Amino acid sequence: MTPVIDLSADLPAEAEGIALPTYDRSRVTAGIVHFGVGGFHRAHQAMYLDRLLREGKATDWGICGVGVLPHDARMRDVLKAQNGLYTLVEKAPDGSQAVTVIGSIVDYLFAPDDPDAVIEKMASEQIRIVSLTITEGGYNLDAVTGRFDDHNQAILDEVASSEPLKTVYGLVVAALKRRRERGLPPFTVMSCDNIQGNGEIAKGTFTSYARLTDPEFADWMIESVAFPNSMVDRITPATTPDDIASLEEKHGVKDGWPVVCEPFEQWVLQDHFPLGRPPYQDAGVQVVDDVEPYELMKLRLLNAGHQAIAYFGYLSGYRLVHESAQDPAIARFARAYMDREGTPTLKPVPGVDLEEYKDSLIERFANSHVRDQVQRLCLEASDRIPKFVLPVVRHQLAHDGEVRLAAAIIASLARYCEAVDEDGQPIEINDRIADTLKKYAAKQIAPDADELAFLTNRELFGDLVDEPRFTEPYLEVLRSLHEVGAQQTVQKLT
Repeated sequence: MTPVIDLSADLPAEAEGIALPTYDRSRVTAGIVHFGVGGFHRAHQAMYLDRLLREGKATDWGICGVGVLPHDARMRDVLKAQNGLYTLVEKAPDGSQAVTVIGSIVDYLFAPDDPDAVIEKMASEQIRIVSLTITEGGYNLDAVTGRFDDHNQAILDEVASSEPLKTVYGLVVAALKRRRERGLPPFTVMSCDNIQGNGEIAKGTFTSYARLTDPEFADWMIESVAFPNSMVDRITPATTPDDIASLEEKHGVKDGWPVVCEPFEQWVLQDHFPLGRPPYQDAGVQVVDDVEPYELMKLRLLNAGHQAIAYFGYLSGYRLVHESAQDPAIARFARAYMDREGTPTLKPVPGVDLEEYKDSLIERFANSHVRDQVQRLCLEASDRIPKFVLPVVRHQLAHDGEVRLAAAIIASLARYCEAVDEDGQPIEINDRIADTLKKYAAKQIAPDADELAFLTNRELFGDLVDEPRFTEPYLEVLRSLHEVGAQQTVQKLT
């Protein structure tokens, strides 16, 4: 199909099958600064705001995106070329697609270009929310204590230096200081990352950073800055060249960086915004007093469920998530984990039927049109496993519950981190501590093998290596993975 819409040029008044912005973007001003403009943010928070703008609401709540990492330069260039526009493609299990051009991002700043411009933007009176999707690893947490790692050399170097600020912590704290000096009330910091109590975690990390140089200001932040909790959910795989080509070929839209996602969406948000917020509830957001039941449900069922199908799936030879989820044995294993070990750790979730929710998860994982990558689910295991799976293990151990299937997930990770698949092909371990993971995994297959070596990484697993109720099923699964492989192992588990 010849392109009818080029996002780097003027948009037509209308286009068949494409939902173009129905509002005057020149009248939309930024009220939100967002760090981490990736696929998920553009399929989620920016989409909800676009929905409000189409209803004639929230025109003073546009988004100014911010990138702080070197690879964010590409997002800067694409959004600049397209005036902040991008395409959201929702792919349903039946193969149908909904295509929407999103216009809620009205500005983008790349912090390495001009850190002070980012600080000044947040310090302006118009900005009332600073939101975050910086990934689990972006919070600089110690894997065992869950607290801010104040021994991180990059953080220590920044606070000791007179050079321009580089981290999200330095930039946000500097902006809050500037607002305080000007007599402006602090903006709300809204975390949208997959971490239990993400608002509380953000409060702890940002105030801990401030405390390294100014304890009095850290105390002021604790008393004065709002950090609402939230739960976010939408499967959003990384955009591929095929996605870009398909959008142009099938729908006639030329976009340098579209976003592909599933139709399902959920955002549960604590209503704690002293300077106001967009009327998110009008766009389908669940605005509540207590987010915890919802976030525990998501972390311990969906996110942990992803871990259940990830390593077994990759070792079984699957490279796409739906292939792994459509394997009957792997699907049974994931559902059994949810039923027997994940669900018993949950509180009642208002308005949610957990059986229906778990049914929907397996269906969502098996959506062949989303084409999510198994290896994406395997990314940053050292950040994800401690947040998604280990809390379940510790709860179950404390309450004499079953941990056999959670132990199997960890064993599959240990086998995966040996960095060679069952056909002898190398596995790329993408993790901030990849070398450490591979080092511990190598010890379990060395000539003088220590089968529990992977668990002896106490910075990651704490004292689990000393708990026979966990190590016995762990060893059973690890041995089976080495002896008969992932397929037969997961079949035995269910």
